[in-house]
Amino acid sequence: MKKAIVLTASLFAVLLSFGQVAQDKAKMERERQAIQKELSEIQSVYEKVKGQKKETIGQLTLLQRKMNLQGQYINNINKEIRIITDDIYLSNLEINRLKKQLDTLKTQYARSVVYAYKNRSNYDYLNFIFSASSFNDALKRVTYLKSYRSYRQQQVANILETQRLIEDRKDQLLGKKTQKNSALQNQTQQMRVLGDQKKEKDAVVSKLKSQEKDLAKQIATRKKRDAQLKGAIAAVIRREIELARKKAEEEARRRRDAELAEARRLAEEKRKRDADTKAASGAKTGTTTTKPTTEEPAVENPVTTAPGKTSGSYLTLNDKDVKLANDFAGSRGRLPWPVDNGNVCIPYGTYTVPGTKLTGDNPGITICTPSPGTTVKAVFDGEVSSVANMGDGMTVIIRHGKYFTIYSSLGSVSVSRGSTVRTGQTIGRAGTDDEGGSGGKVDFLLMVETRNVNPEPWLR
Repeated sequence: MKKAIVLTASLFAVLLSFGQVAQDKAKMERERQAIQKELSEIQSVYEKVKGQKKETIGQLTLLQRKMNLQGQYINNINKEIRIITDDIYLSNLEINRLKKQLDTLKTQYARSVVYAYKNRSNYDYLNFIFSASSFNDALKRVTYLKSYRSYRQQQVANILETQRLIEDRKDQLLGKKTQKNSALQNQTQQMRVLGDQKKEKDAVVSKLKSQEKDLAKQIATRKKRDAQLKGAIAAVIRREIELARKKAEEEARRRRDAELAEARRLAEEKRKRDADTKAASGAKTGTTTTKPTTEEPAVENPVTTAPGKTSGSYLTLNDKDVKLANDFAGSRGRLPWPVDNGNVCIPYGTYTVPGTKLTGDNPGITICTPSPGTTVKAVFDGEVSSVANMGDGMTVIIRHGKYFTIYSSLGSVSVSRGSTVRTGQTIGRAGTDDEGGSGGKVDFLLMVETRNVNPEPWLR
C-alpha cells in the first residue's frame, strides 16, 4: 500500500512538472514571436536608413536596438534550451518510473503464474469449491476464481500498456533531443549574427567619429529647430491657459449673474406676498395701513466658486477636461503608437554620439518609418489646438485636458485647429528624413501642461 502511495505521489509530481514546462514553453514562444516581429520591423526601417549617403545617429540607434533585440532573442533560445533540458530530465524520470512499474508488474505476474501452476489441476479447483462449508460459500469461491482469472488477464494488459508507454516516452525523448540539437545550432547561428552586428556598429561609430564636424552642425540645427518647436508649443499652451481662464471667468460671471437675478426674483415675490398680506389685514380691520415702500430690499451677493484649478495645474479645467485628462492618464502604457510601422531612431532626453564628445537633447522621440507618407494617427481623443508649419514640416498639437501630444516633422496634415479627433484617427503623413535617407520620420512629444515627459512608457 505504501509503495502504491509513493508511486502515485511521484506520478503526480512528474505531471505537475510537465504542466509547468508546458506553461514555460508557451510563454517563451510568445516572447519569441514578439521579438521576431519587432526585429523584422526594425530591419525594414534600418534597410532604408542604411542606404543614406552618410552614417547618422538614427542609424546607430536603430542598430543598437537591433543588437539589444538580438541579445533578447539569444536569451530566449537559451531559455528554450533550458526548458528542453528540463523536459528531457523529466522524461528520463518518467521512463525510469515506468520501468520500475513494469518490473513490479512482471514480478507480481510471475507470482500469479507460479501459484496457478501449483494449483493447475481441475481436481484442486473442484476440491477448493466443494470444500466450502455452505452453498453460499461455494458461490463466493466460484466468484473468487473468476475474479482471480480476470486479475491475471488485467496484469498482462497492464504489462503490455506499460511497455507501450515506455516506448512512446523513448520516442518523445528522442524528439526532444533533436529539438535541443536544433536549438543549439540556432543559438550558434544567432551568436554569429550578433557578432556581425557588433562589427557593423563599430564601423558606424568609426565613420560617425570621422564626421564629427558634420554631426555637430546637424545637432546644432536640430537644437535650433527644437527651440523653435518648444517656443511654438509654449505659445499654444499659454493661449490655451488664457482661453481656459477666460472661459472659467465667463462661466463664473454667468453663474453669479444668474444667482443675483434669482435672489432679486425671490425678494420681489416676498415683497409682494408681504404687501398682499398687509392689504388683506387692513381691509378686515378697517384701519388705514401705511403704504409699503417701493424700495427693493438689499440683496446679499451670493458666494460663488469659480471652477478651480486642479492641484499643481496651470490650466483651469472644466469637468469635461478633468475627465479627459483622467482617462488619458489612465491609459499610460496602453496608448497606440502614432504610426503602425516605425521605430525610435533618436530616444527621449540627453544622448551622446558614441566615439565623440557630442551630445544632444531630444524633447520627445524621433520615429523612423520605412518610407515618407506613412499614416500618422492620434494616440487619444482630444481637440486640435494648433496646426503650424515649422519650416521642416507641419506640426499638429492635440490637447487632452491638461495633456498635450505633439506630432512634428509631418509631410502633410488632414486636420485643422479646433477639430475634435478620436483615437486612431489619421491626422497627417510622415515627412521625409532630413538626413538624406529614403525613409520617413515623425517627431512625437508628450507634455503635461508645460512639462515634457518621455512618451515611450505611455505607448504600448
